[in-house]
Amino acid sequence: MPQKLKQYWCIFILGLISQVFFAQSVTINNETADHIRTIQFITNEKFSGIPILQLGDPFKITFDDINGDESDYYYRIHHHNFDWSPSSLYKNEYLDGFDGIRIVTYENSFNTLQMYSHYNLSIPNDDTRRLKVSGNYTIEIYNDDDEVVCLRKFIVYEPLTTVKVAIKRSRDLKHINTKQAVQFEINSPNKLLRNPQKTIKTLVMQNNDIKNAITNLVPQFTIANSLIYKYDKESSFWGGNEFLFFDSKDVRASNISIRGIELKEIYHNYLYTNIVRANRRYTYNPDINGNFVIRNLDAENNNIEADYVWMHFSLECYTPLEGGEIHIYGNFNNYTLDTSTRLQYNKEKGIYYNKRLFKQGFYNYKYILLKPNGSIDPGFISGNFDETENKYTVIPYYRAPGARYDRVIGKGTSNSSTITN
Repeated sequence: MPQKLKQYWCIFILGLISQVFFAQSVTINNETADHIRTIQFITNEKFSGIPILQLGDPFKITFDDINGDESDYYYRIHHHNFDWSPSSLYKNEYLDGFDGIRIVTYENSFNTLQMYSHYNLSIPNDDTRRLKVSGNYTIEIYNDDDEVVCLRKFIVYEPLTTVKVAIKRSRDLKHINTKQAVQFEINSPNKLLRNPQKTIKTLVMQNNDIKNAITNLVPQFTIANSLIYKYDKESSFWGGNEFLFFDSKDVRASNISIRGIELKEIYHNYLYTNIVRANRRYTYNPDINGNFVIRNLDAENNNIEADYVWMHFSLECYTPLEGGEIHIYGNFNNYTLDTSTRLQYNKEKGIYYNKRLFKQGFYNYKYILLKPNGSIDPGFISGNFDETENKYTVIPYYRAPGARYDRVIGKGTSNSSTITN
């Protein structure tokens, strides 16, 4: 082989190796570029928080670019271990087809004050035919400069086990009125789960909020092919309170949550001032557990005809906090805390306030405290009540001896509306 041809082959092989290394060393970053808005992960089931879908189910991701310049965006899919570190699987072991493909389905907004481009990615498609294995996944959207503008986690499971979940009041009398404990049983009639203390891991979530999930539980004992988890303190969540809401389906009219409207460069909606609920009795108020629905009362196509609105929030608080930050919290931005969700204090009015850009629709939100140590206190403003309606999900993972990835082998759900002692 000529020397020059050998050099070309070396460069080609090194390029392939670097691509594989880069693909396997991706880091998890939940940040989203400021111009990327209203990211929705759509499956057969509506999710608040991290989506969970069965292996083989189709799904769709939509988002808006409020720059409105029809930029080119591409997508990559990565497989991860239970702890969200990169798995050792190669791309062709978990993906049938290709990623790194440009998203070609998009439309520009119509009859809106805020111009934007709406993008739509469906999987499977001609290039990405299917996901081959269960497990933790991320999908990242990136631009022409290979800058990631959006990243979302999702979980794919196989229905190999049945997971029975029950919600109990805390056995600790100190928290009997404020916490909800999750007890569950994993039954595997057709699969022998060897050495479950080491091969089985579980993920327990409240309202699919993975940021506050419990992951350190091991089975307490076994009965035949069933693994039993009868924890109390270790599997307890703060009950929280029902989410607040606003509905901006008509940006030109006030309603039960919006007290005022103003038209500047785009519409501004002013919400009624909220109060601290932690020192009050629980009041039932149906919610959608932090989720949101895009809708415009006068639109035929909500995807491109729903406008963007500046929503103004205010929280009554006569004394400012000494340490910590107040944020608005919900699935509208994947439960992310950033500068757009932080409230500022107005000493003269005795309120915390903020404004944030939202696409027209119905939204759940609540106020939470971000402590100086980085932890979250969800009940500091809203309060914690055992009567609160919450959805709980339990996901079991299994890595057989010698296996190279964590397999998701089932899903179980329950609701605290059926809570018992």
